[in-house]
Amino acid sequence: MMRCDVLTLFPSMVESVLGTSMLSLAQEKGLLDVTVVDIRSFTHDRHRTADDRPYGGGAGMLLKPEPILEAVDSICATCPDVRIVMTSPRGRQFDQAYARNMCEDSRRLVFICGHYEGIDERVRMVMAAEGREVDEVSIGDYVLTGGELAALVMIDASVRLISGVLGDTDSVKEESFSSTLLEYAQYTRPVEFRSARVPDVLLSGHHGAIREWRHRSSLANTYARRPDLLEKKVLAHDDQLILADIQKKESSENLDSSRRLSS
Repeated sequence: MMRCDVLTLFPSMVESVLGTSMLSLAQEKGLLDVTVVDIRSFTHDRHRTADDRPYGGGAGMLLKPEPILEAVDSICATCPDVRIVMTSPRGRQFDQAYARNMCEDSRRLVFICGHYEGIDERVRMVMAAEGREVDEVSIGDYVLTGGELAALVMIDASVRLISGVLGDTDSVKEESFSSTLLEYAQYTRPVEFRSARVPDVLLSGHHGAIREWRHRSSLANTYARRPDLLEKKVLAHDDQLILADIQKKESSENLDSSRRLSS
């Protein structure tokens, strides 16, 4: 089971997603346990103030350290073995390998969702000084209004890797990034639509030929859309030959297209 706490200023935003689709089913199956914690419940003034202006000036507001650290203390009081994840645009990049690492971690995951202009730096400093492992993680090179969406992305990507969450276990094995490559092209009924036809090999029933076609399609998709992923992967000799053939055909198609335009 994957156990999580999500510390947020907007509990309903997180709960609405957790109550739908695969995340809801995972909880019903007892494979996911998520507690949504309202950071404001750890404030001590009548206005429930969880943010304030930054020292030194500047636009926006920062989340205050006291309520966040008190919320973490409350969790650790009953479950000291935790792994803390702070959503942050300056953090390490979230990827499939990190999702699998989170999925396989037996510790309780505590997500701290940043908001506004971010979180007071002392939150990270105090937790590190107290010996608590803190991961600062970003889901991409862009800025969100709040870290709730980032936390949900990380939870979703990790939970679906837990055995029993998805109905078809093979679907996880063949998805994009499961082997550094993007997933192959897929088709369903009808066989033909607006002159676009399903490749004949997928209708042949020849499982070996289908497997070969899908692998070639996966390489072609990765080469066309994310060539940077191929730079990280050591290709087998057969895959190098397939990739060389894909590149050769692409060059030939580009040359034919240029000739048609110039004629």
